[in-house]
Amino acid sequence: MNDKQPTTAAPRGGQLVTADEWFAGGRRVGYDPSARHVAPASHPGSADAAARNAVQVFERIAAPAGGTALDAVWLTMLPGFPDGSYGWAQVDRLLGDEPTPRLYVEPVGQGDSDKPRDYPYSTMERADLVQALWRHHDVRHTVVVTFDYTSLAVLELLRRQLDEPAGAAGTRITAVFMINGGLFADRHSHPWLGTPLLRSRIGALGMRQWQASLRPFEVSMRRAQMYSRDYRPESEEIAQMWSAITRRDGAAFAHNAAGFLREHKRHAERWDLAAIDRELDGSVALYVGGSEEDAYEHRQLPATRIRAPRVEVRTFPGGHLTTSEHPDLLATEIRRIAARHGVGAATTSTRSE
Repeated sequence: MNDKQPTTAAPRGGQLVTADEWFAGGRRVGYDPSARHVAPASHPGSADAAARNAVQVFERIAAPAGGTALDAVWLTMLPGFPDGSYGWAQVDRLLGDEPTPRLYVEPVGQGDSDKPRDYPYSTMERADLVQALWRHHDVRHTVVVTFDYTSLAVLELLRRQLDEPAGAAGTRITAVFMINGGLFADRHSHPWLGTPLLRSRIGALGMRQWQASLRPFEVSMRRAQMYSRDYRPESEEIAQMWSAITRRDGAAFAHNAAGFLREHKRHAERWDLAAIDRELDGSVALYVGGSEEDAYEHRQLPATRIRAPRVEVRTFPGGHLTTSEHPDLLATEIRRIAARHGVGAATTSTRSE
């Protein structure tokens, strides 16, 4: 176990990336959740089953200027709840041109992806989407970075990788960096004004207010203990987050998908980091990042140190939204891990330290 706090980073600085700028840098692609593959965009009146079932999902790719080699190691970036891929916008700005190629995935219900009302939102379907995008882009090896609730998606993906027969075709995860996410079902500590409230009937009504007006959203965000005590987000920062969350009538997702804590409890054994680490037996490098000031997942850090001592732990200052408070520190650590595991290099040259 290696527990360290990053000590070097580029200054935060720079212009705030707006939600419109972020989404303008990506695209929407058709995805058929029943067939679990990227599909053509649906056309009204089409008799094609894939077209009828398809939803549109947002993706954003940062690729090297000379193109991506077929056997290159990718960096896959999975987003948090409820801000989706836009939560990575300030980190992406600081990452710049390296490391690449990197793929930002936007789950159904978030950001510029579709928000169907009758949809089986779950960790399983998010893992299906990630695998479909990997197949679509012919991603053979990848380092995965998660923030917040997509730690569960990558734990499911690791479990699937373990369940595959030796030599099976498909994307291989070579390293994982999970930041401020759930790793053990008995160690969540979400405040009532956060996820539990969103999941309630009161939360469902509140989401209508979020969709209609920035003001109730800002009040909720400032009360929900998402930030550290010393951090006061500018109103413009919160306004851009609101713009991303309410895009395409998306506020309801915060209620519809807030049950991932209960879902984790139902699959506690399958998505247990310590059990997965034991079964991987060092074949995938595992890193965990978090803050002891995080009101939502701070108990995951000591649990990791005790239950999965081989996992490397990185501690960050600030509260839950490290992506807002310290994107510079996250960018530095992501760059370090990506370099260690050969992101951008040919698969044959990847290495693990």
